[in-house]
Amino acid sequence: MNIKNIRACCLLFAASMLHSAAIKAQTNKDSLVNVAFKTVAREDLPGAVTSINVTELLKKNYATYSLDNLQSLVGGYTGNIWGQAPLILVDGIPRRATDVRPVEIETITILKGASSVVLYGSNASKGVVLITTKRGTVKPLSIDVRANSGWFFPKAYPSYLKAADYMTLYNEASRNDGVAERYTQDQINATAAGTNPYRYPDVDFFNSAYLKKAYTRQDVTTEISGGNEFARYYTNFGASYNNSIMNFGEQKKNNDFNFNIRANVDMNLTSWLTASTDAVAIFNNNYTGRGNFWGASATMRPNWFSPFIPISMFSAGNAGLKTIADNSNHLIDGQYLLGGISTDQTNAFADNLAAGYIKTRNRTLMYNVGATADLGSAVKGLKFKTVYSMDYTSLYSEAYQVSYATYEPTWATVDGKDVITSLRKYNNDLSSTNEYVGQTAYTQTMSLRSQFNYDRTFASNHNITGTLLGWWYLTQFSSDADNNGGSTYHPIRNTNLGFQAGYNFKKRYYVDFSAAVVHSAKMPPGKRNALSPTVTVGWRISDEAFFKNKVTFVDNLKLNASYANIKQDLDITGFRPDGTTPTDYYLYQGYYGNNGQLGGWYPWRDGASGGFTSISGQGTNPDFTFVRRNEFRVGLEASLLKGAITMDVNYFRQNTNGLLTRGVLTYPSWFSGNGDFRPWLNYNNDRRTGVDFAVNLNRKLGEVQYSIGVTGMVFNSTAVRRDEIYLDAYQNRAGKALDAYWGYISDGFFQDQADIDGHARQTFGGTLKPGDIKYRDVNNDGVVDGKDQVNLGRNGWAANPFNYGINLTVKWRHFTLFALASGQTGAIGFKNSSYYWVRGTSKFSDAVWGRWTEATKNTADYPRLTTTAGNNNYQNSTFWMYKTNRFNLSRVQLTYDFNNDLFKNSVIHGLSVYVLGDNLLVLSKERKLMETNIGTAPQYRFYNLGIRASF
Repeated sequence: MNIKNIRACCLLFAASMLHSAAIKAQTNKDSLVNVAFKTVAREDLPGAVTSINVTELLKKNYATYSLDNLQSLVGGYTGNIWGQAPLILVDGIPRRATDVRPVEIETITILKGASSVVLYGSNASKGVVLITTKRGTVKPLSIDVRANSGWFFPKAYPSYLKAADYMTLYNEASRNDGVAERYTQDQINATAAGTNPYRYPDVDFFNSAYLKKAYTRQDVTTEISGGNEFARYYTNFGASYNNSIMNFGEQKKNNDFNFNIRANVDMNLTSWLTASTDAVAIFNNNYTGRGNFWGASATMRPNWFSPFIPISMFSAGNAGLKTIADNSNHLIDGQYLLGGISTDQTNAFADNLAAGYIKTRNRTLMYNVGATADLGSAVKGLKFKTVYSMDYTSLYSEAYQVSYATYEPTWATVDGKDVITSLRKYNNDLSSTNEYVGQTAYTQTMSLRSQFNYDRTFASNHNITGTLLGWWYLTQFSSDADNNGGSTYHPIRNTNLGFQAGYNFKKRYYVDFSAAVVHSAKMPPGKRNALSPTVTVGWRISDEAFFKNKVTFVDNLKLNASYANIKQDLDITGFRPDGTTPTDYYLYQGYYGNNGQLGGWYPWRDGASGGFTSISGQGTNPDFTFVRRNEFRVGLEASLLKGAITMDVNYFRQNTNGLLTRGVLTYPSWFSGNGDFRPWLNYNNDRRTGVDFAVNLNRKLGEVQYSIGVTGMVFNSTAVRRDEIYLDAYQNRAGKALDAYWGYISDGFFQDQADIDGHARQTFGGTLKPGDIKYRDVNNDGVVDGKDQVNLGRNGWAANPFNYGINLTVKWRHFTLFALASGQTGAIGFKNSSYYWVRGTSKFSDAVWGRWTEATKNTADYPRLTTTAGNNNYQNSTFWMYKTNRFNLSRVQLTYDFNNDLFKNSVIHGLSVYVLGDNLLVLSKERKLMETNIGTAPQYRFYNLGIRASF
């Protein structure tokens, strides 16, 4: 055999081996889970790690947001992980979750425990959401197309009083305050009659003149993938478009258009060297008419003025009025001038019609390149991998804005008819044909990682893994909002080395040591590096002879535990001497200054001159250091009855020590004041504890196959130590929940003046009158003030005391029914929006119908009305408190998969159609409050029709 034939045989053998390996990898793909910098077999997961196969999930669950409804699928996830905001990684790079669509995703892994995130360094110390996108596989060319069309229907709008009712109740408020009534009964009657809404306006924002009944969204996606043993490819093209609920003026044109391209290639360059490259381009165009319609809907009183002035009602004998109309740039529909008054010379309606628009352009480019070398010829089981990435996102707006005139009419009654006799003009109509750049901003992220991975089995039973890596990334921001300029002085950066060593015997006993050396420029020189060690152990009890021979219904039972001591700088943040400007850097450094921010003006004796004297801004702390996350976790994984029931449970106890404070307890009061000598200290400590769980039942009854999953978390947080001084121990924040809601205890309403005179003095301003809220004097000092605030409950800002999720799948023949639900209990909120706290001349909602009066003093559920700011009544207290308990039916989707036999002789390999509804139902005692947005666009139910085809 000559050398050419030998070479050909070797190449053929190598190709066949690569092909077999590729097929095997594809076959075992579902058993591998993406974790920090590598993949591991699902049975070898260390605990507190949950992986979702998004590719399979999308076959029954259409979604448009990458992290959509994860709380119904993952225990311990509520948008946060164990009550803390996680780092989002897409293909291992810090990116926004909105940079990737669900149809581009292969898996999402939630890394909850400290031991599972430590290799990512400081910025990942609060958990990681690892999104891994699709890649090509060894298979013939395949094309998958998905198209959707959906409709958004508003769930609810706020209910405000009509103008005549508002005027009537405002007069009542005036009488309550002992001031003259503002509106005559004739004005109220004319407004209620509605015969002339321009003279006696009754403006309703939420009607068909301004809003549609629904708006639409469409999207289409095409995926092309395939490849052989030498190269695999994947390409995704997608476009989406939605319009707006607005049906008025320039905002009627509001829309978003988005176009995405994602492509990647994996190549076998040699038998031991592979390479990959990824490129992503995202183009987003947004068009928005000017005018804050939703904000105005919560503030503009219905009778305040008419947005439109009808020229048909001009006095016939006043030629000047016709001249104004003829010369106006904004004669709406040829019939109306724009209305205004001295205090509202511009308004949301006029802005929408005349002020212009904003076109916003977002462009995102992302690029990865990587290589993997199998070094097994030198050291069996050793591989080297390196990946470099660069992302760039730019934003700019092309804006058009023009000044316009509004008019305030003077009305008269002539021959029994209302006519406009004169107009008062505000501003001027200007014209412009030029757009201008209103805002520019960019974000740039660069990342580089290199790692050695070792994975080898000795004597069939001893499995050893190891990783040595270095990871660096940097994110820079710059912006020029309205040409004012601005950028971040310090970018977001992460630099760390990582090490992992693991061993398991027969996949029964596990031990893992992982650590990172982190670096932070927020620390003082010489103290910028720290070690974050973790250790994890596991025991598969079900493989023990004493167990499996006696407990036959248990397929798998694994106990695991971990301890971690992570150093992080995420919580190293404070304020500049002005007390309001946040800063993360140089908090360890003391400094002096002589500007107005730090000190006062010191005049000379003659009083005619002087200057700022240098004084201290903050003291130096040579012991300034990292914040520490000490975590102990115990987990249990189980599979019962041949996989019919699976469960995953984790208990965690997490102490965050060394949070920053300025030393109120440590330093006497004279260290602050006119010059602040106090340094920043690592003093405050927090604790988070809880249990998360996920239980799944999978069964089959005849032709019906169903699965039910229940996820959830019991969560508690405590401020263990606080730098604080309170006279009364019950006000100490230490020992209370981190999300404790503080307020007053309401004892109902004052019923008469004697009730007021006999009660402790309340110090919130204004004159107390019957119908005002009475607060408890908790410390019995005869005064109700801030010292009487108590802990009323938890507000659940990070996680509710109990969160849960439900997912249901039912399959019958070619039909699949899928549903998602979630809920929460144990937290409280306050009805303190402008809808409930009606201050002064603000808009009245229907909440005020239950107001206190002499006639309703025994049944009232709202304080007396007042034309003042009402500070006494509008305090967070038990009066306004409510429970936020709720159950959400988040999604229901019905899918029909056509029988593939129908397409035997066609290019179609598969076809599915589906319908779904989103955000369908809320069950809660406070459902109306929870489903109604105040001052913003409404919440929507979404109904969608989709089709998916494979070629």
